[in-house]
Amino acid sequence: MARTLPYGSWPSPVTAEAVAESSPRIDGALLVGNEVWWGESVPSEAGRVAVKRRTADGRTETVLRAPFNARSAVHEYGGGAWAASPDGELYFVEKSDQRVYALTPGGQPRPLTAADEAVRHGGLRVERGVLLAVRETHGSARVPTRAIVRIATDGSQRVDVLAEGSDFLAQPALSPDGRRLAWVAWDHPDMPWDRTAIRVADLVTGGVAQVAGGVERAPLQPVWVADDELLYADDPDGRWNLFRHPLDGDAQPLAPADADTGGGLWVLGTRWFGATDDGRVVAVRTHGADEIVEISPTGVRPLDVPSVATSSIDDVKGTRALVSGADASGRAGLWMVDLDSGEIELVTGGAGAWSAEWMPTALALETPGPHGPVHAFAYPPTHPDVVAPDGERPPYVVMVHGGPTSHVGPAPSAKTAFFTSRGIGVLDVNYGGSTGYGRAYRDRLAGQWGVVDVDDVAAAASALAQAGLADADRIAIAGGSAGGWTVLAAVTTTDVFGAGISRYGVGDARALAEDTHDFEARYLDGLIGPLPEAEDVYVERSPLSHPERFRVPLLILQGSEDRVVPPSQAEAIRDALVTHGIPHAYVLYEGEGHGFRRSETVIDSLQRELGFLGAVFGFDTPGVPPLALDGGPAAR
Repeated sequence: MARTLPYGSWPSPVTAEAVAESSPRIDGALLVGNEVWWGESVPSEAGRVAVKRRTADGRTETVLRAPFNARSAVHEYGGGAWAASPDGELYFVEKSDQRVYALTPGGQPRPLTAADEAVRHGGLRVERGVLLAVRETHGSARVPTRAIVRIATDGSQRVDVLAEGSDFLAQPALSPDGRRLAWVAWDHPDMPWDRTAIRVADLVTGGVAQVAGGVERAPLQPVWVADDELLYADDPDGRWNLFRHPLDGDAQPLAPADADTGGGLWVLGTRWFGATDDGRVVAVRTHGADEIVEISPTGVRPLDVPSVATSSIDDVKGTRALVSGADASGRAGLWMVDLDSGEIELVTGGAGAWSAEWMPTALALETPGPHGPVHAFAYPPTHPDVVAPDGERPPYVVMVHGGPTSHVGPAPSAKTAFFTSRGIGVLDVNYGGSTGYGRAYRDRLAGQWGVVDVDDVAAAASALAQAGLADADRIAIAGGSAGGWTVLAAVTTTDVFGAGISRYGVGDARALAEDTHDFEARYLDGLIGPLPEAEDVYVERSPLSHPERFRVPLLILQGSEDRVVPPSQAEAIRDALVTHGIPHAYVLYEGEGHGFRRSETVIDSLQRELGFLGAVFGFDTPGVPPLALDGGPAAR
């Protein structure tokens, strides 16, 4: 018989330690001969990225062992930090020095690029036997330069520049005959989901042509399907769909849909589709949730791949495709699909430290907001053996994703289960500005950051309470980076939230514009307005401009080595809370950057978040003490 306990106080096997170790992040995958190779984060090793392989006889081996760490710092967010040759040679970017190395499994890494602390590499691809990379050079000037380069693999440390001339370059692709190079380019103040171009260089004549792009166009991921024909994603009609483009003709749409095959190009390794030699395409289509499909001359066929969120088509060779992502139970996985037989095999992941009965099921919500419909996924409290007292409504945490040009799908994370298994609901909101619903939805945030995002999360939370699904007096809001900005703005401009949790959040937009890295240096031009013309708007929107508006308890979590949102922002928020006597806690994690990777940090921060909610909303948290707050009594 089920026990009756107050929401928030339910016992749970989903511990912070289990969350830290659960479902390691898959960081790219390749078909290498008869083997499958993939990158995998190792939280117990300070979040380093190892490269593993499943051999032809089914054994799993670690190719890139500690202390080596495949991490790129290009654009600060990196991506594409490893690649492999068809015969099984690993190429990787070592985090500590950003050089590219070669490694024969079982051997020692050999440097392929010279030691230069000003140079970073990322976006590695082996195309037609050539090792390509995006190189970023930080010289004496404040603005780094970038180029697409060819790296010799013979140990000569020769690096040849193949393309340059834009502020940003990504996703290089070499034609089958090796004559042409295609890539994605964009320039300040645009971001890669606003306006990009696909360019093609003739490596023999030196000529360069733009084959796609324009105002309100953001083409992505060029893939050669012939010596003179490209396949890529583009959004001339407001949705990223696929186009085939012979270089001597016009682009033609390939099975367009009211869904996105594309997204925010935050990291260099992201891939949304892949093509087979016989003309088929495997693609991700996103409208809220992800769907994996095969597009062929005979039509579109959904593939029964479990991935519904963060999906990537990592590699396609022959009749096989590798798909990574998260399933409806929130488990990260890598699946191999045989397109002829339809067989789908789980290569790695898909398991957790607790059974599926502890995982909540996503409830897709659409609610009216001041700027149009708002999309969200609700995860109600879920426990196999405990119920709440009659008439009690659950506390909720509204999760605000970062970016803000990002997306969350219907896949509960282990962190979500940490809360829901204890009787605390979670609401993931894809506020205006999010990807996954088309250009019009993400353009809703243009010039309105700090307004639309706040209105949308408040509307979603209020709708949940009005429907009787949440306790209106016990709704907290939590987010990191840009999500932290929305947290701080929401608690200072609305009365919907009773507490806030900000992880490396933005409190002063002007300071962010001055201090942040080059990739996002002009991001705020589109989100708020160009400086100095829009300075008054920056001041008015910034939570730190109105410290007197802080009135609910806050938990501030920050990494000491964050180069995107420096600790000075968190410290200014803390000082404002001290000045105005607002209950709060501030935690600085040494050695952490923009996003927490170390298992000990994940464990500590998660326990503090639970203890904070218990202290503020007045419920016991078995196994985790209430968090002591500075600045006065915590309870509302």
